[in-house]
Amino acid sequence: MKDMELRDIQEAITAADVALTHLEAALGYLKSAKNWGIVDIIGGGLISSLVKHNKIGNAQNEMEAARASLQRFSRELQDVRQHCTIEIGQFLTFADFFFDGLISDIMVQSKVKKAMGQCEDAIRQVHEIRSYLLSLV
Repeated sequence: MKDMELRDIQEAITAADVALTHLEAALGYLKSAKNWGIVDIIGGGLISSLVKHNKIGNAQNEMEAARASLQRFSRELQDVRQHCTIEIGQFLTFADFFFDGLISDIMVQSKVKKAMGQCEDAIRQVHEIRSYLLSLV
């Protein structure tokens, strides 16, 4: 394998690592928000509601960073595709929703659960592609 090919693969692996860092952080915040949401639903009051929304805000920030990282990862994979066949899933569409305009705590829980599923899917796909890239070096 040529030096250029190895460099392209290493850059894609590094981009995958950055994306995974943000995805896993977002997932952690979402899990915490889900737990605080349960407390909020059963009558946790103002503090649990504030903590939950803080966790959701942190998750949103991480998902935005993850989206940017996934875009970079996708660009790096385009370089790798010149050297080998690799399928890129549709993980760039993850978290295509916003937490705006929420009416009730139950709706928040539903959206948090959906976001968690999208994060888990993106993490799985990035891990699969990263493992494939590692097999090339």
